[in-house]
Amino acid sequence: MDAVLRALQLTPASPTRARIVDITTIGRRTGRPRRIEIFFYRVHGRFYLNSGLLRPPSWYANLLSHPDFTFHLKNGVRADLRAHARPVTDPEERRKVFTEVVADLNQPSNPGTIAQPTHLADWLQVSRLVEVTFPDLPAEPAP
Repeated sequence: MDAVLRALQLTPASPTRARIVDITTIGRRTGRPRRIEIFFYRVHGRFYLNSGLLRPPSWYANLLSHPDFTFHLKNGVRADLRAHARPVTDPEERRKVFTEVVADLNQPSNPGTIAQPTHLADWLQVSRLVEVTFPDLPAEPAP
């Protein structure tokens, strides 16, 4: 369990590979499992997935229909975690989270390997955002 908790403790100094996980969602239309690779972020002790600056992804639509999914750790520790997604639609909450994500992405080590600088306004306008909770893991104290 300690290795799993350590793998989730991202900081701005965390390398790109530490931020990459797979998720398995249930298809909105098909009802079949769909597994993809995605970056996750830790902001103020909470965990998030976002769609980046791409068109609305199918994983987001799947999570809107079926918010329970599997979060697959694969860097340093292999673990399949039961997870729950909550869409983040409140403008102020989105601004707080994306302010931190964009600052992280604009650092010199560029953990998201995206073109720099990236701009908060673009993320607020385009990116889908979900908070991820892990029902089987202990809750992290609030910041």
